[in-house]
Amino acid sequence: MRTGRPSARIHALMERMTLEEKLGQLSMLADGLIETGPPGPHNPFTMIEEGRVGSLLNVWGRDLIREAQRKALEETRLGIPLFFGLDVVHGHKSIHPVPLAEACSFDRALWEETARDNAIEAATDGIHMTFAPMLDVSRDARWGRIVESAGEDPLVNAEYGRARVRGYQNPGDDGFMRIAGCAKHFCAYSAVISGRDYGEVDVSQRAIEEIYLPPFRAVVEEGVAAIMPAFVDVAGVAMTAHKRLLRNVLRGQWGFEGLIISDYNAIAELVNHGVAADLCEAGVLALKAGVDIDMMGDAYNKGLPEALARGDVTLDEIHEALVRVLAFKEQLGLFDDPYRGIGRDISNGRVKRRALAREAAQKSMVLVKNDAVLPLRNPARVGLIGPMCDAPADQLGAWASAGAAEDSITILAGMRAGFASSRIVYAQGCDLKSAIYGGAEEARLAAADANVIVLCLGEERFTTGEACSRTRPELPQCQLDLARLVYESGQPVVLVLAVSRPLVLPDWLVDGAAAILICWHAGSETGPALADLLSGAVSPSAKLCVSWPATLGQMPVFYGMRPTGRPHDPNNGWSTSFLDAPYAPRWRFGEGIGYACFERSNLRTDVARVSREGVVNVSVDVANTGDCEAIETIFLFIRDPVARVTRPVLELKDFARITLRAGETAMVQFTLRANDFSYLDENMESRLDDGLIQIFVGASSRPEALQRVDVIVDASGAIV
Repeated sequence: MRTGRPSARIHALMERMTLEEKLGQLSMLADGLIETGPPGPHNPFTMIEEGRVGSLLNVWGRDLIREAQRKALEETRLGIPLFFGLDVVHGHKSIHPVPLAEACSFDRALWEETARDNAIEAATDGIHMTFAPMLDVSRDARWGRIVESAGEDPLVNAEYGRARVRGYQNPGDDGFMRIAGCAKHFCAYSAVISGRDYGEVDVSQRAIEEIYLPPFRAVVEEGVAAIMPAFVDVAGVAMTAHKRLLRNVLRGQWGFEGLIISDYNAIAELVNHGVAADLCEAGVLALKAGVDIDMMGDAYNKGLPEALARGDVTLDEIHEALVRVLAFKEQLGLFDDPYRGIGRDISNGRVKRRALAREAAQKSMVLVKNDAVLPLRNPARVGLIGPMCDAPADQLGAWASAGAAEDSITILAGMRAGFASSRIVYAQGCDLKSAIYGGAEEARLAAADANVIVLCLGEERFTTGEACSRTRPELPQCQLDLARLVYESGQPVVLVLAVSRPLVLPDWLVDGAAAILICWHAGSETGPALADLLSGAVSPSAKLCVSWPATLGQMPVFYGMRPTGRPHDPNNGWSTSFLDAPYAPRWRFGEGIGYACFERSNLRTDVARVSREGVVNVSVDVANTGDCEAIETIFLFIRDPVARVTRPVLELKDFARITLRAGETAMVQFTLRANDFSYLDENMESRLDDGLIQIFVGASSRPEALQRVDVIVDASGAIV
């Protein structure tokens, strides 16, 4: 989004506005239907009439939005239209898998298509902005908001963000963007100490530059309309007032001209951070840092008039933010059609949207273990046991927006339809968090009567997400007790985990299952999608975008660690390790299997040496040696073994998906530029060295899944 100079319409409007009306345009209020923070004392409809609010969030429903817009147009002096924002994170009415799940598809086209679907549904309900995508690179399962992320890798988050922005913002039939994206949370929010939401962040400048900023730079390049700073402070500087990162880097270096919108009440919370004495000081700090809209803080409305009177801010600084807000409304087409999109009939696309939700769920579920029990080929009797079998609301996930439980097809319903010729013996066994009690006997009978058992365990939807940090991300004891009871039957067990974060699982639970499928909170079509995979109608293709720890003490754990002076060596007690736990996670980034077998061979490059302006094409042959069509994801990592600063043991540079029929072979090719081998040196300056670069291609980040080829960089001097 580019604002440039204000249009004649905006210039004329600003000439007529009072200070109170100007500050109102910089203020966003919540209606209170959906709380994402502490409720305020505001009456949004009264403030609309008074011209003291320019946008609303957490409002949905055509009638409510239409009435709010009517008030703004007809009952205020200037009739400036409102815009409406909502957390449309993984669906509006048709709910797709949570972002952490959908990222496991590694399917850029799918990410864009589901975002477009979200936007179409939301726009017809009057929504103009979604507070998404969330681009916090997330490596700690204790942090509940990991569910909203694309996992542990900066590149995956960047590519996910680009796709989501394209899907949200590409023009609709009226020529205007469908809905605006607001990328969050700039930046490093996910690095809160101990995974404790809203806590402090203390990370290095290198981590900021190499891990947490790149996804945001990617969406700025993609044209994202808005950015939301994080609640938190980073190394003692509150992000809502972080002038260096917001104004100097985001706006100055990257050229971002879109909106910067505070998080919920974040400007007022600068007082709690201890960097402002009152709302007046808080408003000054945020405005000078470049924050255009005050969400629920009331700091601009109440604090900036005093600040202006005493010379702490200028009218030009207020106008700078005001121009961006009004230009955004103009870009949305609201001055010409303030009711744009509301009530448009999209019912003829419902079948297609449900099919997309089913496809997204299929491509998001990760099979991490299979002892030849899957796919299930017409079993006579299936024991379907567990609290997630019939949990229509919980399977939708934490940010289900306007999604309704009654529109959600459960695992129980999906299995009954997908295995119509089998006898499905269902037993809930226990509630998601309650003791088994009377369900034990029911579960025991269902297990004894089955040829195979599908055991569905998981989390309540609201034990993940914002303000849902956990010191022990584990299954509740009642579910573990149920699993022990089911395992005692001696029948093969397919363990299905319907979750929104990695969990720490006991070894006996993993070892005792014949197959394990992480189905996540997969949305409206969870049941049919799961049945498709278990029956073999579709081969699982997803791979983990986040590592699963083996123990609580490993967290945070991720694939891209640095080697250290004493790299891990299981045969050397004086290397980095734990005395009481394995060094490696239970399942690593990129792991996931299907029903086909893939072999990779003939890894090669088209050049042996790369100049500083050159490119290298990396190719590998991939063969499907199985007996069914399937999709494989191939990852390309690099390692710089000798640099001025320690580099990660693996850095993801690209990934690709390929669909192969049984017996088919095809070539996968990646293109790398010399700049892909550069890094930030000890002075945080970009540097490209002469010398060896190791390139790894394979099915996951597991070392034994990778093949290596080397190239020599001939930089003829460093890029500094």
